[in-house]
Amino acid sequence: MSFTLFFAYLHYIQMYWKQLYKKTITLSTYYAHFFPFLAKNLVSCYAECMMNEFTQHVTLPAGETIPVRQYLQHRLGISNSMWRRIKNTGTFTLNGERVNATRSVLKDGDAIAFSMEKRPSAIEPEDLPLDIRYEDDWLMVINKPAPMLVHPIAREPHGTLGNAVLGYYQRRHLPYGFHPVHRLDRNTTGLVLIAKAPQIQFQLSSKRHQGIKPLHRDYLAIACGTWETKSGTIDLPLGREDGSFVRQCVRFDEKGRPAVTHYRVLEERDGLSLLALTLDTGRTHQIRVHLASVGHPILGDTLYGSPSPAIGRQALHAWRLRFLHPIAKTPVEVIAPPPADMTGPLATFSRILP
Repeated sequence: MSFTLFFAYLHYIQMYWKQLYKKTITLSTYYAHFFPFLAKNLVSCYAECMMNEFTQHVTLPAGETIPVRQYLQHRLGISNSMWRRIKNTGTFTLNGERVNATRSVLKDGDAIAFSMEKRPSAIEPEDLPLDIRYEDDWLMVINKPAPMLVHPIAREPHGTLGNAVLGYYQRRHLPYGFHPVHRLDRNTTGLVLIAKAPQIQFQLSSKRHQGIKPLHRDYLAIACGTWETKSGTIDLPLGREDGSFVRQCVRFDEKGRPAVTHYRVLEERDGLSLLALTLDTGRTHQIRVHLASVGHPILGDTLYGSPSPAIGRQALHAWRLRFLHPIAKTPVEVIAPPPADMTGPLATFSRILP
């Protein structure tokens, strides 16, 4: 079989699944009030067979050209494994024409498109409430409540942010996966950035590994005690505490990883301090361990401090998220005020947000 016939066959299979998916959506919507269970599962089944399609208009300086692979990996954040999937499917098009992605080069104004098979997710979609603070075709920002986990675990496979996001996609017949760019602790509330496509997640993550800060996360915390220095930086390496699967601690041995937290005291009253915090790194429990290590544990933090009658969890909230959009290249800022369970403790202070 020639390569032309082989690619034509692949294209036929892809179009077959697309048509089948569209018909299933139409039929399942029409008969949903008669066969809700059947309709729901047909949509879920064929959505898994869909191909994720991506389109992009190339922006380059006039007269400059760039190989397809270099553009996809350096500009769009495509990983090596994703690149292999793109070139092996034979679905890459340049200005509407199917081309060999390995040999092609791009110039300013070119329109490219490619497809990747959507891999099944082990996370079960669930109909759970979501506080969506930002959404576009590539990203969404969720205001996560406590005590919700971001990702399912073996002993807790339901009720997580991942279940909720996939349920949201399923109800809207959107063939996206769950790709969190970062995480929050179970009992920390606030903003979480979710990528709708794996290459967007990879692009943002790869920038972090290259020493570029793709996200600016701002936190609000109520800590115990008053501070001698009203602003500063806590630069202490962190690692897992010996003998524990949960607790983290300051470690100066080879198991410690760099961790940097910047703090600013907004107000102090009645033995408590209201803090604004930003992170240079994102270690597990970083803010909680850093504040406890300098003698100011977070109010209500039972793991690194002590319980409080004022709040049933650590008083820590990710209130602002700022980033440069990976596709539009425009700045995005999202804000979520503190939740209701922090209202009581925050009433001690005359100000809430920086």
